Amino acid sequence: MVNRQIQLAQYPDGIPTEQDFRMVDSPRPVPEAEQVLCRTRWLSLDPYMRSQIAGRHLSGSVGPGDVMRGETVSEVVESGSPAFKAGELVRCMGGWQQWSLHDAGELSAVHPGIQPPSYALSLLGMTGLTAWAGMVWQAGVQAGDRVLIPAVTGGVGAAAAQFCRLRGAAVIGLAGGPEKCRHAVQELGVSACIDRHAEDIPARLSELFPDGIDVYFDLVGGELLTQASERLALHGRVVLCGLMSEYNQAQRAPGPPPGFWIRARAVVTGLVVYDYEDRREEFVRQCLPDLEAGRLRQREDLSHGLDSAPAAFCRLMRGENFGKVIVALD
Repeated sequence: MVNRQIQLAQYPDGIPTEQDFRMVDSPRPVPEAEQVLCRTRWLSLDPYMRSQIAGRHLSGSVGPGDVMRGETVSEVVESGSPAFKAGELVRCMGGWQQWSLHDAGELSAVHPGIQPPSYALSLLGMTGLTAWAGMVWQAGVQAGDRVLIPAVTGGVGAAAAQFCRLRGAAVIGLAGGPEKCRHAVQELGVSACIDRHAEDIPARLSELFPDGIDVYFDLVGGELLTQASERLALHGRVVLCGLMSEYNQAQRAPGPPPGFWIRARAVVTGLVVYDYEDRREEFVRQCLPDLEAGRLRQREDLSHGLDSAPAAFCRLMRGENFGKVIVALD
């Protein structure tokens, strides 16, 4: 009857280390009338969690002594709600713990067509919805567009690259190291991939985008946003989504000179995935045929056991993950 949980032990100084977290045992929650008790099966680890720790995220903050938050695919064990039955898989904010208690309105059934079910946290989950909202609903990517996507082998970047490719766009990616770049070209179908560890990024951008960048999906912020903005094509679109290069820093980096956007007559939009939650079913319905036909795929950076979550999260924040980071609980 124990609920194993992982709490934040102390605020990290820069990049988190495993010592910033601690595992505790609490009593397993007992459902009251109409509540649903869930057992965590898969836990999603995402960069936004670092912003929660820093107190800079829209979804709230996490402080020392708090259980780390996170989206999960969980199994219903006991249900006091007619909407869910024992054995059903649901998506919820279960957090970094073995058991979680919810009102029925906090749960969403996992579509049976999503296989493996962990894809409900990745390709057809929040990361996939982020990519679809940014590339399809905001940027309107279409055939002939020249698209730049950094962190292209991560959860959001890999989904975005595939969505753009299936819509007839030419995608250039950035990734860290030759293995990730090979994966981006051979498995994700990007036209070319720049190794951010070994190549001159400005020179390669000028070479690969001689006529300018039509769409830049910004997942990292920092210097790359300036470099991409400087090379926008006329009427280019920039979707501002993530700040991976800044999550571990106390101070924000300055942005690009507005003149780059003015000169390109650019459309620059900010993307918050929560704004599109009411369209999630539409997104899944549109993408399921491509998943079932093998036209979409997701590499998962999978670790096993709740106790592996701190190390996996720290690797993510060092940029050492390869694919969407998922923890499978035994």
